[in-house]
Amino acid sequence: MASPQENVKLPENPTLQEWQRAVDGWIKTVGVRYFDPLTNTAVLMEEVGEFARIMARVHGEQSFKNLEEKQQWQAQVSDELADVLFVLTCLANQHDINLAEALQKNLSKKTERDGTRHKNNTKL
Repeated sequence: MASPQENVKLPENPTLQEWQRAVDGWIKTVGVRYFDPLTNTAVLMEEVGEFARIMARVHGEQSFKNLEEKQQWQAQVSDELADVLFVLTCLANQHDINLAEALQKNLSKKTERDGTRHKNNTKL
């Protein structure tokens, strides 16, 4: 019998569909079940807040609590972004949303809407 780790191992450079399947596999073998969507939305806000805390220290006016935290900020950002992506994927899975299709539609929408808008922005 395969271990839970083997059931959710990602291929190198996974597609979004592979990522969604891996998250679903992890939830069903390690996490037992998905949290309800409202709980996952709250968890998402928590994770985005943790990411924002680091950004406030790296790019904003807040300072790091100690030297070690300052030296590890990139690893922390990587970890927090992965947490955000994980919870977003849980929400997508719970609502039967194919992230690859959703992102393609969104990029097309942005391209159509903003095709020349940013080129004409003198602030950029």
